[in-house]
Amino acid sequence: MKIYPIESGHFKLDGGAMFGVVPKSIWNRTNPADQNNMIDIAARCLLVETSDRRILIDTGMGNKQSEKFFSYYYQWGNATLEGSLAAFGIDPDSITDVFLTHLHFDHCGGAVSWNKDRTAYEPTFKNARYWTNQKHWDWAIRPNDREKASFLSENLLPLEESGQLHFLDIDDQLVQETPFGFQMVLVDGHTEKQMLPLIEYKGERLLYTADLIPTVGHLPIPYVMGYDVRPLITLKEKKEVLDLAVKNNWLLFFEHDAHHELCSLKNTERGIRSDKIITFNSL
Repeated sequence: MKIYPIESGHFKLDGGAMFGVVPKSIWNRTNPADQNNMIDIAARCLLVETSDRRILIDTGMGNKQSEKFFSYYYQWGNATLEGSLAAFGIDPDSITDVFLTHLHFDHCGGAVSWNKDRTAYEPTFKNARYWTNQKHWDWAIRPNDREKASFLSENLLPLEESGQLHFLDIDDQLVQETPFGFQMVLVDGHTEKQMLPLIEYKGERLLYTADLIPTVGHLPIPYVMGYDVRPLITLKEKKEVLDLAVKNNWLLFFEHDAHHELCSLKNTERGIRSDKIITFNSL
C-alpha cells in the first residue's frame, strides 16, 4: 500500500464557529486569527493506492462554485486537487474509488465538476465509484435547516444521476470494516454517519480525523465546532476515539489543520494531548 497526502486547497473560517463555546483568548493560542477573526484551514485529502485500487479520500471544495461563493472563504495558497494529484503522477482517470467522509461541500465539492462546455455538471473522476452510506445520503439530500448551506445539490445529484454513487454497508459499531483494505470509524456528532478512515501504513495506524477533530487545537474534549449538529454526541465520540487512539498508538491525520499533518498522542493531567507533531514524509 502507498499513501499520498493530497492538498486540495486552503481557505479560512471564522475561529469562533470553529471552536464553539471556547473563548477566543484560549483557541487563539493554537489557531491564531487574522483581523477578521478567520483562521487558516486546509482541505487535505488522502490517496490510498493498493495493488488494484486508487482510492481518493475526500475531494475538497472543488472549483465550480461562483466567485461570490468562494469570496466567503478567503481562499489562499496555490494548492489544487488536480495539481496535487499531478505532482504525484496520478491521472484522475486512474482513480477507482472516491471515499467521501461526509457530503458537506468542503469535503465533496471536488467530486463534481463542470463539463467541457460548462453546460452541466459531471463527476470529476469518470472511472470511479463514489462511496457514502445510505443513512448519510438520506440526511444530505433532505437537509435540516442547520446544514442546508453545507449540502449542495450540485455536489450530490450528479453523482446519483451518473450511476457512479454507491453505498457502504454500516452497522452500529464504532470501528467497522470496509472493502478497501482499511477500517473506518463511524461517528454522528458533526453530522449523521460521518466515516473516518483508519489505515495501517508503514507499521502505524493513521486515523483520518475529518471533522471529528479538525485541527491539533481541537484535541481537548470540550473544543467542539459550532457547526456540529449534535455537540454532546461529539463530546462522547471524541472521548471514545481518543481513548482508543492512545491505547492503540494511533496517529491522527488532520484534514483541516493547515500547518500540521499528523500527530501522536499522550495522556496528560489535562487529558489527551498531542505528543509529537509529525510530517507525512517522516513516516
